[in-house]
Amino acid sequence: MASSAVEYARNNQQRFLNELKDLLRIPSVSTLEEHKPDIQKAADFVASELRRIGMENVEIIPTKGHPLIYADWLHASGKPTALCYAHYDVQPAEPLDEWHTPPFEPTERNNNIYARGAVDDKGQLWMEVKALESLMQSGGGKLPINVKVIFEGEEEVGGESIDAYIVKQKAKLKADFALVCDTELFAPNLPTLCVGLRGLVYTEIEAKGAMTDLHSGVYGGAAPNPFFALIEIISKLKDSKGKILIPGFYKGVKAPTKDELKAWKRLPFNEEKYRKAEVGSKVLTGELGYSVLYRTWARPTLEVHGMPGGFIAAGAKTVIPAKAAAKVSMRLVPNQDADDVFKKYAAYVKKLTPKGIETKITIHSKGPAAVVGTDNPYIKAATEALHDTFKKETVFIRSGGSIPIVTGFQDVLKIPSVMMGFGLPDDNLHAPNEKFHIPNFYHGIETICRFFEKLGEK
Repeated sequence: MASSAVEYARNNQQRFLNELKDLLRIPSVSTLEEHKPDIQKAADFVASELRRIGMENVEIIPTKGHPLIYADWLHASGKPTALCYAHYDVQPAEPLDEWHTPPFEPTERNNNIYARGAVDDKGQLWMEVKALESLMQSGGGKLPINVKVIFEGEEEVGGESIDAYIVKQKAKLKADFALVCDTELFAPNLPTLCVGLRGLVYTEIEAKGAMTDLHSGVYGGAAPNPFFALIEIISKLKDSKGKILIPGFYKGVKAPTKDELKAWKRLPFNEEKYRKAEVGSKVLTGELGYSVLYRTWARPTLEVHGMPGGFIAAGAKTVIPAKAAAKVSMRLVPNQDADDVFKKYAAYVKKLTPKGIETKITIHSKGPAAVVGTDNPYIKAATEALHDTFKKETVFIRSGGSIPIVTGFQDVLKIPSVMMGFGLPDDNLHAPNEKFHIPNFYHGIETICRFFEKLGEK
């Protein structure tokens, strides 16, 4: 028996990393039907490891989409209960030609591990599993607190199954707090807790014109073009200064507190470095009068992600497409209601639709923003654990992204989330050459061990 969980984790670092590589080799891409068997394989891999390390009631739960994984260990009488969350599905790896090494062949370079899913979120899921193993081994088969585990395979496609599951299984998932490892450190070696996320309304507008694709020479000048309709609609959703023009869109937007804004000013953030190294554009855009962190963490936005339709192969084909589509999403901030925003957006798109065109909007996912108070005992214990690992004060940040389940934990299970992630801003989430800094993988395991031990002492 190792004398401490942290010591056990340090003695097993190489094995932990090798196991993570095995998990990363499984291309569990949730958006693509052909990867369904890989999703199942990844779920089996994780579930069998939870069983092996001593977790109980381990089950793979089938859903309409991809399976959930549940496990628990509930013998720490009188101690708090953690609900550990992570996801084992990953984004598609395309464009493949931009990867320096194959996306599903994990490769070590400069103390990083490169693979699709390395940091988002298999590496961070594995941190949770390995922390539980280390605690079990050093505790003689016992954990310092009660733990329930819920891992999903649909986070990258909207997480509908887990949403439905937590509503249906409130009693089963009852806990004091959730541990969510799907975020990042603000800067290298800077202990960070994320306490705010933006919400999301992700839609697709389909525009239909003629009954079939038409020759642009024969019909150009008479037939409506769905692409121009979409261009016209999208150009009126936002002005050149970044202001969203949907009537009533900003209703209820809640600003960050003065203390939060002050704290953000103290963060080691260099706008020029961010522009060059992270964005790589000539200038940064967005609403005037707000800092970059304010714009990305606490202001709502509207973006266009893709416009499928028409002829896109090499060469020329003179076609007026019968239909075209645009994927459009809005990020929301506290006090914006996702249903209300969608209603206003849909009405506005309808009003902007030019004659001769029919538009139809589908929703891919939606959920409100979430902000967690920093004065609860779980955030305090997490802060202490991070301090033990990094020997520095923890910073509280928000993220511009969305983790829909955090809102579910907040609204359905009525529990706060401790969003403790160990990624880095340049880890290329959702992009080619995704990586996870190997020391951060180890730091994550050690911090979770310390976090649970502190809660067990209280």
